[in-house]
Parts: sequence; C-alpha cells; structure tokens
Amino acid sequence: MKILKFGGTSVGSAESIKAVLNIVKKSYEAQERPLIVLSAMSGVTNLLTKMAEDAAEGKTFDEGLKTLEAKHFEIIKALISIKYQNPVFTKLKLFFNEIEELLQGIYALKELSEQSKDLVVSYGERCSTFMVSKISEQYLPESMFVDASHYIKTDSHFGHAHVNDALTEQLVQSLYLTNSDKLLFVTGFIASNEKGRMTTLGRGGSDYTAAIFGSILNASAIEIWTDVNGMLTADPRIVKKAFSLPILSYTEAMELSYFGAKVIYPPTMIPAFLKKIPIIIRNTFEPDFSGTVIQFDSGNTTLPIKGISSIGDISIINLSGSGMIGKSGFSGRLFTLLAREQINVILITQSSSEHSITFAVNPDDAVRAKMLIENEFELELQANKLATPDIEDHLSVLAIVGENMKKTPGMSGQLFAALGRNGINVRAIAQGSSEYNISVIIAKNDLSKALNAVHDAFFAELKKTLYVFNLGTGNIGSTLFKQLESQHNFLLEKNDIEIKVVGVSNSRKMLFNLDGVDLANWETTLQEDGEDADLSIFIERMKGFNLPNCVFIDNTASKLPSTYYEGIFKANISIVTCNKIANSGKYEQYKTLRDTARKHGVDFFYETNVGAGLPIVRVLKDLMLSGDRIVKIEAILSGTISYIFNNFKESTSFYDVVKQAQELGYTEPDPRDDLGGIDFMRKMLILARDAGYTVEAEDVDLGAILPEACLKATSVESFYEELKNENAYFEALKEKAQRENKVIRYIGKLEDGKVTISVQLVDDKHPFYALSGSDNIISFTTQRYKDRPLVVKGPGAGAEVTAAGVFADLVNVGA
Repeated sequence: MKILKFGGTSVGSAESIKAVLNIVKKSYEAQERPLIVLSAMSGVTNLLTKMAEDAAEGKTFDEGLKTLEAKHFEIIKALISIKYQNPVFTKLKLFFNEIEELLQGIYALKELSEQSKDLVVSYGERCSTFMVSKISEQYLPESMFVDASHYIKTDSHFGHAHVNDALTEQLVQSLYLTNSDKLLFVTGFIASNEKGRMTTLGRGGSDYTAAIFGSILNASAIEIWTDVNGMLTADPRIVKKAFSLPILSYTEAMELSYFGAKVIYPPTMIPAFLKKIPIIIRNTFEPDFSGTVIQFDSGNTTLPIKGISSIGDISIINLSGSGMIGKSGFSGRLFTLLAREQINVILITQSSSEHSITFAVNPDDAVRAKMLIENEFELELQANKLATPDIEDHLSVLAIVGENMKKTPGMSGQLFAALGRNGINVRAIAQGSSEYNISVIIAKNDLSKALNAVHDAFFAELKKTLYVFNLGTGNIGSTLFKQLESQHNFLLEKNDIEIKVVGVSNSRKMLFNLDGVDLANWETTLQEDGEDADLSIFIERMKGFNLPNCVFIDNTASKLPSTYYEGIFKANISIVTCNKIANSGKYEQYKTLRDTARKHGVDFFYETNVGAGLPIVRVLKDLMLSGDRIVKIEAILSGTISYIFNNFKESTSFYDVVKQAQELGYTEPDPRDDLGGIDFMRKMLILARDAGYTVEAEDVDLGAILPEACLKATSVESFYEELKNENAYFEALKEKAQRENKVIRYIGKLEDGKVTISVQLVDDKHPFYALSGSDNIISFTTQRYKDRPLVVKGPGAGAEVTAAGVFADLVNVGA
C-alpha cells in the first residue's frame, strides 16, 4: 500500500481538489491501496490562529468565521451535487459552531493556552479532510473520513506533542484491519493525549502523520504532494536555474531541509527513515512529473553536491579570550546554558587554538543570549579572561550538501573560489567530519549573489550566465547587440554561456531589466521605458543589484566612464572596454586599475583598445605569460593612415587620397585627428605598458606625417588648402619610395623600452611591405620568434570587427 499526503495548496481551491481526486482515483484504480492524509486548506491554519489570538486580546473574530465558512461552502457548492450537499453543510456547520463557542470562551477568559490553541487549529484539518472525503465519495463510495486524533496518541506537550509509538501503532493497525476495504481520508497534523484532548504534532505535522501511518503499515512509499516539482538544487525564487533532483538520501534531504529548504521538515522523515520507506515529493499540479525520491542511499550520481540551501537571516555571537584555552567543560557550560534557555544554536565553529567560539542564532535570540552569557561568565569577564561577547547581525548561512562531497577533493576550494570571485566575504565556516555539508556565514545582502554564483560553479551542466551593463549605444554598442542576439542560441548550445544584457545606457536614456533586455527591440524599449540617463546612478544601481558574474561594458569614447572603473572593480564587477582613455592616461592610473582588478579577482579586458577585433593584446599577454621575452614590437595601428598610404601612388595626389578617405568615412570629420598620430600613439603606449614598461605619453617620440602648416590650419577647409600647398613635399616622398622600390608606412616601434612612431620607407623584405587597404599589422620579435617575427594582420577598424572584439572579451570573462 501507499500513503498519499496532500498539502494546503493541494486542497486550497476547487480546481486543486479536482487534481487531488484525479491522483487518488488513478492510484486506487492501479490497486496501490492508497491511504490519503490531508492538511487544512491553504491559509486556514493561519486564519484560525489569528482568530484565537484576536479573541484572547478582546478583538472581534466574526469576519474570520465568515471567511472560514465561505471558503469551505464555496468548494462544496462547486464540487458536490446538490442532492448530496446538505449532510456536508450540516457537519461543517457543526464544526464552525464548535469553533465559535471555543472562541467565545477564549474571548471571555482573555487567555489563549497552548491546549486551547491546539483545539482551535485542529478544525482546519478536520474540515478539509471531511469535505474532500465527501467529494470523493461521489466517485469512490469506499471513501471514509478518519479523524487521526483517535488513533495517534501523544503526551500533553501541546503545540508540539511527542507520539506514544506503541499505543499509536496498535490503534492504527486496528483501524486499517477493520477498514481494509475502505479508501481512508485521514486528518494530518492532529492527535490526542491519553485523556482524549486534542494535541498537534508541530511544524510539518501533516507530513509526520503520513510518515507515522506509512511506518506502521509498512507502506511501499510515502508520497508528499505539494506545489513544487520535488526538492530543487536551490530556492527557485532566488536561483532561476534551480532544477529538480531525482534522488536524495535521507541525510541529504535532512541537511537541505535544516538549512532552509521548506519542502519537507526533517523530523517528519524519521519514521520512514527507520523503516527505509522511500518518501517521494511530487507536484499536484504536474502529476506526470516524477519528482524527488528520498531514500536510504544517495543513488548513482555524478553530481558532487545535491543542493545549495540557506537561512536568510541570522546573527552570530563571537566569544573569545585566554580563559577558554585548555579549559575543559567551557563549551559544555556555554551550550548547556543556551539549551536550558531554549535558544537554538544553528551553527558552531571554533578555532583550533580554542581561543574563540563563534555560533549562529536566530536574530530574535541574539541579545538575550548575550545577556545570559555575560551573567554566566561574569567572573571570567571581570578577570579579563573573556572578552565581551560580540553580536553581528544581518548575516545569512549558505550550505552546500551532498554525500559525494566526501569522495570528491576540492569541494571547499570550488566553493570559496566562486564566493571570492564575486567579492563575497566569508565570516565563518563549519564542516562536519561526515563531509555531507559545508556551511559558510556571509552578509545577508550577498545571499542572492552567492547562491547564484555557487550554483553556477557546482552544476557544470548548467549555462554560465553573464549579467551585462552596457554603456554606449552608438555604432559599436548597437552592432554588439545585434551580434549578441544572433549568437545567443549558439553560445547556449555550444559554449554553455548565457549573456543577459540587464542594463543599457546612452547619453540620453538608461534602462534596467534583470530578466534581460530584449535585444531585438532594445531601441524602442529604451526610448519608451527608459529613464533619464545619469552615469553615477547607472553605476550605483549596477552595484546595488549585486549580481554574480557581472560585467560592465564601456562602448564610449568619453573620459567620464573611466573615472568610475576603480570603484566598479572594488564592487567585484569585471570591465570590458573599447574606450582606450583609461589605459592611455597617466601610468599610475593604468597600474591602479590593473592592481585593483587583480586584488578583487575580476577581469579587465580591452583587446579593442589596440587593434579593434585583432588579437594583439591577448597575443602579447600569452607570450609574456609563457616566459617569452619581447625584443621588439613594430606595428601599423591606424586603418585610416594605412588606407591613405596604400592608395597614395602613381598620379594620385596626397590631397585627393585624404579627401577620398574622408568621403568613405575612414577619417574623423577633421582628418588631422587621424593624421596627427595621437590615436596611434595611445595604442603604442598601451602595448608598451602591457609589455612591462613604465611609459608616459610624453615619453613617446611621435613623428609627424603632416607639415607644420597643415597642423596649424584654423579650419578643415584651410587644412585642405595647406595640403594642396604642400603637394611638393608629399610628391617628393612618393618619388623617393618609387625610386628605391619601397612603400611608405607610418610605423610604431617599441624597442628597449622606447616608443617611436615615424614615417618610414620599407622594402619587400619587410613584413609590412605587402599591407593593403585599411588593414592593421603588428610584428612581435621575441626571444622565440627572433628570425621570423610573429605577425598579426587584419582589419583594424570598423563597427563590426570592433564589436566582435568586445564580444570575444565578454565571453572570456571568468573563463
């Protein structure tokens, strides 16, 4: 036979009760001989408790009674044929009259004892179970209502009574044998003492009722039907990627439940545990889903952990002092005191030196616990052998749980790496010798970030999610969004990466959506739903969301964003930027940003600062990391200048080439911004610094392309006039190159820590001779690549390739 237990949400409405009866009928027709245990309708236990408390305080409870009656009568009218309704209405009306009389007595006495409270709340299960049994009777005449208080016998510890196992077993077996041909609907949660007075079984009492009946009757399984798909790897309200676990051991389920998983209450499993009866957690509203089987062993699984659980709000008390060292009985004295005063200790950790003990308690108990300790250890405190107990509030416990942890090395390292990378400080650590559980205490406001980060770290089959805040929606930003959208499925399927753009800002509007901005319609959404842009607010909101695997992308050319970089790193947020201002400013700033990113364990990627989408920064980094030594770097890092010199040949004048380049969009509105070499200089400066040299902008020897008169022209128009006037200068340069069978190149060079940029004539033996179009090229001469330099060549400008470079940096964050 099988026990089917249904919780409050399963009997909370007409539709859910229909679902319950479909499950019952299916089990009954399959010859599974089910016994059904029911909770009160959802909200009814709280309603009964409130009415009782109101009555004790002299407040009216009439509205509560009306609500209670309406809630049940509405179900009867919906699910029972009219000709069968009267007997059910009559019985429930008797129950409601008894409740009213009880409440009147409480109201008169202005006192609510635990015994009276148990009696009041017991009507929740009695009403729901009787009602559902009568609904079932229409389809299954064998249905029979059973008041469990006649069969489960307890002591008189009202509110949380302890079961008399021997007497209960005798009565339950007798009930089942006498009614073996019946379909029993049993009230959960309630019992009675030896005098027949109503008691309750405490938290999780209906599950406990199911376990008691299952254990006594040697059930093949106990099914707990609720509103979730079994036990999940984490709280789905916080961790969206949480998934159902097919199998858990009793130990794993108890550990997860202790640390916050609300699906089942640990003590309720004990009767099943002793008889090795599997408990199956299933979803009333998705009955075809197999749910979670809780059994004696952990099953055959490759998962190193089974779940991540948490307690959202705790306080810790730190106790330290020399009087604790080598003092036998100190811990016993401390925890006996707390147990005597009914203060539950959630977690304990002690230093190996015995100099300090830290333990976690409910925040409501913290101040009282401190006072009790100060009274108990008054002499030690006065003698300065103990420091005054210190309370820390606003903390949470996170625990990873799984039997496989004891067989898998590196579990602690993986946990702390995930927390450290996301800037989550661990206040205390506890692990039992069984290695089923590692618990850490962290700041309460870090809990959501921690749960998501740890979940991603341990469940490798899940996708890593990067949460992106993008600044700048010009050519590069908008192109990046197109690329992210088109590659979304590929990244998910082939690389296990999900990228969510959760914040977007330009100079006018900013938008936030933690579920991810729809990149197909981001412009419309930003315009219609965005708020006025404010960079400082955008960055503070980004920090405030406290998301794991968070990335800030700077797709602007503005100086202002770079002033926030250091603070962003300190918030444990990685940065990807195509904005070269931060890296080409003062060396001190360059070094500070790198050191801060390293200290906080986050990434700072800026491949596009030098060669757009070309892998230049990464190649240099890999060469140096692998122990190679840079001898010389030569580069052409301006697509504009490259285009101009590649097309300055034959009868074409320099003026015509520059004009054409501007018309094609290769140059800035004022071509001198490109031909002046400042942008090129910044790129060479970044390369020199990445190569390990302390170089400032003023240290770079920047050779001129343009004569002085062109540079000093007061407008773009006068610049072009001067360019015509200087035609002879450029023609002489071209003619010299042609005579010597060379080509004109504007080359940057780093050698012996010195950076020079100059116009050079190179022959066909030089790797830059064959450069065409607007391509960039860089040559690395190193200890390993001495005779034949390592050359990287390709497009060095344009929105597509630059956005692709930003994209590549983004997917490498956290890799």
